[in-house]
Amino acid sequence: MKHVTVNFFQEDDIEASILIEGLPGVGHVGKLVADHLIDALGGELIAEIYSLHFPPQVIVDEEGVAHLVGNELYRCEKDGKAILFLVGDFQSTSAEGHYILTESYLDIAEDLGVQRIYALGGYGVGHLVENPRIFSAVNMEHLRSEVEAAGGSFENAGMGGMIVGASGLLLGLGEVRGIEGICLMGETSGYIVDPRSADSLLTVLSNLLGIEVDHTFLQERAEDMEQAIAKIQEAEEAKIQEELNYIG
Repeated sequence: MKHVTVNFFQEDDIEASILIEGLPGVGHVGKLVADHLIDALGGELIAEIYSLHFPPQVIVDEEGVAHLVGNELYRCEKDGKAILFLVGDFQSTSAEGHYILTESYLDIAEDLGVQRIYALGGYGVGHLVENPRIFSAVNMEHLRSEVEAAGGSFENAGMGGMIVGASGLLLGLGEVRGIEGICLMGETSGYIVDPRSADSLLTVLSNLLGIEVDHTFLQERAEDMEQAIAKIQEAEEAKIQEELNYIG
C-alpha cells in the first residue's frame, strides 16, 4: 500500500471553495458537527482515503464483511456554496503520518479549488461545561475579526498552546500554500462525547458560512446525554451517602 491512496468515485463537477474537517478528536465535537452537516445538507460521498498510517485493522460490518479502515470526502451544496467535508474515524498513528496525510488532504483541496479550510475540534477543560465557548485560531490575522463577529472566542490565545493532529496541521501547512484556515474548538470536558459543545460550535460555523442548519438532532442528543450524566451523578451521590450512613 502507498502512504496515501485516494479513490474518487467521480471526476467531474466536484469543485468546492470550502473544506470542513471533522475527524475524531477531544469530545468528538468536530466529528459530531461535520457528520450532522453532511446529513442535514444531503452530502454525497465522492472519495475514500486509505493510508498505511492508519491503525492496522479492518472494520467488520453487520454482514460479517471486513473493510479497510479509511476516511471519506463528501460534497454538499447549500445557498450557492459548494462545500467539501473530510470525515472518518481515524487520524494517523505516527507524527510522520500526520504530516503525510495532511499534505495529501491539502493536495486534494488545491486540486478542487478550496480557498478556505474550517478545522473543527474540541478544547478539553477537564470539567463539564453548561454553556460551551468556541475557542478559535486562524492562520491569517485578517480572519480574526470575522470569527469574532460570528461568535468565536480568542480568550485562549493569551495562554498560548498547541493544536494537535490534522486540525492544527491543516492551518499551518495550509498557510504555506496560501489557503485560509480557521480552527473552531468547542469547550468540552474531554471525558465524554459532547453534543452540547457540538451544538454551540455549529452555531458559530453556520454564522461563518452564512447558512441556516437545523440544530434539533444535536440538541436532542445533548439533552439525552445530560440526563444520563445526571442519573450517574445521582447514583454516585446516593452511594456516598449510603457509605457515610454506614460509617456513622
